[in-house]
Amino acid sequence: MTVPQHDRVYAAPPDPGCLGTLDELAAGLRSLKTWAGDPSFDTIKDRVNTAWKAAGRPEGELTGKTTVADCFRSGRRRVNTDLVTTVVAALHPDAGYVTQWRQALRVITGEARAGAQVRVHDRLPPDLDGFTGRTAELDRLRAALHHGGDEGGAVAVAAIVGMVGVGKTQLAVHAGHLLVRDHLVDRVLFVNLRGFHHDAAQPPADASAVLDGFLRALGVAGQQIPHDLAARTAAYRARLGGTRTLVVLDNAADAEQARPLLPETPGCPVLVTSRRDLTDLRPATHLTVDVFPPDVAAAFLTRAATGVSVGADPLAAARIARRCGHLPLALGLVAAHIRGTRGWTLTDHADRLDERHRHRRLETGVELALDLSYRHLPADEQRLLRLAALHPGQDLDAHAAAALTDTDLSTAGTGLHHLCEEHLLQQGTRGRYVLHDLVRAHAVGRAADEDPPPERRGALTRLFDFYLAHTSAAMDVLYPAETHRRPLAAPPGTPVPALTDPAGARAWLDTERPTLVAVAGHTAAHGWPAHTARLSTSLFQYLISGYLTDALTVYGHARHAARQAGDPSGQAHALTSLAVAHMELGRYAPAATHLRQALRLFGQAGDRAGEARALNNLGVAEGRLGHHGPAVDHYARAVALFRQTGHRAGEAHALNNLGDTEGKLGRLTPATERVRQALALFRQLGDSTGEAWTLTSLGDIEMRLDRCGPASGHLEQALTMYRHLGNQVGEAWTLDSLGTLHTRLGLAAGQHQQALCLFREMGDRNGEASALNGLGEAARTAGRTPDALAHHTAAHALAVDIGARDQQARAHTGLGHAHHALGQPARARQHYLHALALYGDLGMPEADQVRACLTATDDSGDDRPTLRLRSHRTS
Repeated sequence: MTVPQHDRVYAAPPDPGCLGTLDELAAGLRSLKTWAGDPSFDTIKDRVNTAWKAAGRPEGELTGKTTVADCFRSGRRRVNTDLVTTVVAALHPDAGYVTQWRQALRVITGEARAGAQVRVHDRLPPDLDGFTGRTAELDRLRAALHHGGDEGGAVAVAAIVGMVGVGKTQLAVHAGHLLVRDHLVDRVLFVNLRGFHHDAAQPPADASAVLDGFLRALGVAGQQIPHDLAARTAAYRARLGGTRTLVVLDNAADAEQARPLLPETPGCPVLVTSRRDLTDLRPATHLTVDVFPPDVAAAFLTRAATGVSVGADPLAAARIARRCGHLPLALGLVAAHIRGTRGWTLTDHADRLDERHRHRRLETGVELALDLSYRHLPADEQRLLRLAALHPGQDLDAHAAAALTDTDLSTAGTGLHHLCEEHLLQQGTRGRYVLHDLVRAHAVGRAADEDPPPERRGALTRLFDFYLAHTSAAMDVLYPAETHRRPLAAPPGTPVPALTDPAGARAWLDTERPTLVAVAGHTAAHGWPAHTARLSTSLFQYLISGYLTDALTVYGHARHAARQAGDPSGQAHALTSLAVAHMELGRYAPAATHLRQALRLFGQAGDRAGEARALNNLGVAEGRLGHHGPAVDHYARAVALFRQTGHRAGEAHALNNLGDTEGKLGRLTPATERVRQALALFRQLGDSTGEAWTLTSLGDIEMRLDRCGPASGHLEQALTMYRHLGNQVGEAWTLDSLGTLHTRLGLAAGQHQQALCLFREMGDRNGEASALNGLGEAARTAGRTPDALAHHTAAHALAVDIGARDQQARAHTGLGHAHHALGQPARARQHYLHALALYGDLGMPEADQVRACLTATDDSGDDRPTLRLRSHRTS
């Protein structure tokens, strides 16, 4: 007999590592609830609130029963990760198990951001010509926000709420322009939070993604941006300190979405618009905006239709306004139609609107206005509007419009301009066009009625071909040595922007990045899996270089598409790329898990080159976890497989990583041979970045062999190459190596400080720990023991946080030396013991140096600078 789901008893709690979507997450929570004895939602709510109160959360931020129950409901588009992890702890308070859920949530929410990519702006949209009415509302907004523009005043937040089409955004934009005009703010951050998009594939913008964009707009390098929401909010608020920045949060889904984006910084006023009540957003001035009063609506039409005769009915303007429901959006659309219709009076237009309303039974002013505006367009502009509405991104340019309509650039640009004049499109930033939610929904409906499915699919295929071809071209300009690793893209049948230099290529990618991420999501979900795979493969180096949140999203889409298509090799490549993104975020254990899954899938598919790629990256993950023995095995297997498949670039990467690791383990002769083989391969391939990286590896090994002259030559050559290439990652590690060499030679080691600045700028925490340890060693050599103590203490704290056991051991060694120099042998011995245990477990020869220090703490002869430990290259 089948046991009903609710009566089943689970022997073990569900494994969160198997969850891949938000619906699977909800099902996992339901299983966990059953496993935990099926407590009521009230009980779970009480446990959650007890935990939050204990953590110091204020009463106003506690949760309710309905909110808790929603966590278990399928069909959600986003989740509160903090609440979900607390619910998990309430059901199974094991710290390790809760950590597994937290890691799974990071992956799931990264994949679930589907369309939740968002474009932020550092300026307001254009103000509406002839802005009408709203005098009382503007006076109230200006009074509320005036203190927000005063550095000494309280933070001012104004929430504008009202129905769709009532003009909330235009009111906020106009108020913002007034603040700028009155010099109350110096800078603007604007974002459409997409709280109510008609397409479920375009969920409300993730607050963490918005903060990523805000921080970049404020001048923060991508590598410096924290990766969790709380840290991003803190960094954002700190960055706004001392500035006068207006923040406009348009179209918020709810107070929860907006709250992390509030500056809470004096001098930085905030405008929030939403269709929902935002009374939970405290403290804030709350302004409800309604339709225009009848007299204001009629006056708007009269001004907008200057020069148009009234005709027989003196109340025609009032009649038109009434038929539009006095709604600003509908009034603007109808006014554009009136201006474009020659020979008609306002009475003619009023009669025609009454007639269309009767015959078509259109129920609202917006429906009527949209229908009228659409039917007034020429056929080619109707088609452009319909196809533009199918675009999966937030906005588009003339090139994308040309691809959708299969026309030339000039025709597409002219059509977009005309649609703007008709108020059916809005120009956000120069050259980019946005559809209002209602216009998009109307146009999508028209497309379903008027364009057969093959034509719609053909238009989108042309669009995706355009993005794929241009992405490939941009990546070839930015990363020419890796052209062979990217899939070939057929030339699109529509015009593409010319890319002639790296700056232009990067600018195009930076501009289109939110669109490209949205395209990856759309193609994965709607039957273009090959486009998803090729786009994600092409974008790898760009995304890994600083857009890790987007990388998690794109490779989550690629994994889903490959899984749906039954493509194990494609799924494995996506898992490998996901793992690299996790490694760059310092999440080595989840990365290793993904890579082991990828290895299994590559094996099933018989993809030996893919298997080699996964093994090489698994070696990197194991090495960063301090498992050097397994790392060597993985690299050796990767080298063999790359050779079998004739993948010479992969062979060179794996050889260099293998040589590095063997050098760490004290196997210097084979290490030298491996690295020299890698160097020869990189030179044959013309891969300057690989050549420079290998020269740095060779310099490190020469240092271990006490051959400082050759080491210096290799490192100086690598540094010159990296600077010529503009590769800051390689430059920083090479500077760190040169600092260690100079310390060993008794010279000033300013390179460590230069490296530290670069590592911090890039957000490379492993590199930061290495540079801090190097500074500590240099300070001790120069007799500045207190400085050495401070640097090694900072390095140790950082190394513990990221799980870098080699840097922990190095810091303990340096702390032992410092305490020994300060005449504190007991404390020195304690640090030496920690270092010995770590180095012994890692299998590294530095254990012998530390052992000597333990047996003769009064002998400084072995207190040499420890070689710094460099990260390996992923691929």
